[in-house]
Amino acid sequence: MSKEENSQILVRKEKLSALIAAGVPGYPNDFRPKQSLDFLLSQFGQEKNGETLAGVQVCVAGRIVLYRHFGKLTFATLRDATADMQVAVQRDEVGVDLYNNVFRKLDVGDWIGVEGTLFRTKTDELTVRATRFQLLAKALRPLPEKWHGLEDIETRYRQRYLDLIVNPEVRTLFKTRSKIISLMRNSMEQHGFLEVETPMMHPIPGGAVARPFVTHHNALDRELYLRIAPELYLKRLIVGGFEKVFEINRNFRNEGLSTRHNPEFTMMEFYQAFTDYHELMTFIEQLLCHVVAAIHGGNLVVEHHGRRIDFTPPWPRLTLQEALIRFADAPPEHTRDRGGLEVLATRYGVEAKEEWADGELLLALFDAVVEGKLIQPTFIKDYPIAVSPLSRRSTLDPHAADRFELFIGGWEIANAFSELNDPQDQAERFHLQVKAKEAGDHEAMHFDEDYIRALEYGMPPTGGAGIGIDRLVMLLTDSAAIRDVILFPQMRSRDSG
Repeated sequence: MSKEENSQILVRKEKLSALIAAGVPGYPNDFRPKQSLDFLLSQFGQEKNGETLAGVQVCVAGRIVLYRHFGKLTFATLRDATADMQVAVQRDEVGVDLYNNVFRKLDVGDWIGVEGTLFRTKTDELTVRATRFQLLAKALRPLPEKWHGLEDIETRYRQRYLDLIVNPEVRTLFKTRSKIISLMRNSMEQHGFLEVETPMMHPIPGGAVARPFVTHHNALDRELYLRIAPELYLKRLIVGGFEKVFEINRNFRNEGLSTRHNPEFTMMEFYQAFTDYHELMTFIEQLLCHVVAAIHGGNLVVEHHGRRIDFTPPWPRLTLQEALIRFADAPPEHTRDRGGLEVLATRYGVEAKEEWADGELLLALFDAVVEGKLIQPTFIKDYPIAVSPLSRRSTLDPHAADRFELFIGGWEIANAFSELNDPQDQAERFHLQVKAKEAGDHEAMHFDEDYIRALEYGMPPTGGAGIGIDRLVMLLTDSAAIRDVILFPQMRSRDSG
């Protein structure tokens, strides 16, 4: 804290003490506003008749964000959750004592309640003429005046409440995020899906290839894992007889921080019996087009980072090999076998580890060379079985899985597949994951015996998908980093290098 800021806090504390000594409570809870500022502006913003306005009684509350004294008259701009609006307080209207000893002791940042009538100033601004006011909460810290530079960006993330106070556009962004989630939830319910809740602490981490966070349950005296995905529990519900389920969930993965990664993030996962990954592509395409159109006034074209992203269907559906050929100019013959893939790895500077299966090398090439070029919505399908331990094996190609990922703006937005419902095949793949973990792969899966038991009771043919909410919000709000769309993102310690 700077010396200047500390001095201002002391002054505000002295003002609070003086108010309390004069019988003015600093933090009362007996004022109830009757209108929002946005309501008044929308209802009377165009009203020109002074007599009509004067007859409108209002009762509002908000934070003072601007304060201007003119002798016997003070103008204050209030901000509530909906809008900003001006209030005029005249000494003769509220009384000399209240004006001088209370109102003039208020500061920017304080919360007040105001009763009065509406009028227009000489500059034609709709304003509340106060007949009564009340201090609701004294702010002891001054609000920042300017936001610029890297340090202020860091402060915005660390102290999001300040960001929301000072920058109305940030509040608008998070309202948009809420609307996106609401649109997705409502759409799923309209399609007959049941919203469910599954555990966030798992005895065995599963459902994704990721490193989990570990915690300890004292009463049970056992290790538990924060969930990396709800997948295996949602599919247990399909076994149990629910045919359409979804969950808007928080997941936790013990990975690095970046513009696209936060260790705590939000996804929507859903599972449907009697469908496959081809039908899921169409469903997700329709779902996201519905959301985009609702957020952008019916328009399916979005600007992101100066790029024009067109969501108009249908979206391309390419295999990994086809994507390498189209976006990386790879010769088709080099995408078909190990030797050709190693030639491509040398060409693109991608490490080809000896222990990797062909499919793992193919995916590494795609990640390094193609993913960032997929700006327009594109489905990449038929992933190698070696990197798809929970996906159904393709009937046409035993080395491929009935799986796709959706890429938009160079980012993975969704991952989906026809679910593996053969318990013996699933058990074999879990064993391979365990071997990989024993060989040092911290992201490989554990063997989940109860999940195998559930599959042995029979799971109908099923398709499932996960959609990244945070990245979708980034796309639809033209945000540069995932921390811009998470209210309280994880941050490195200020003391860390």
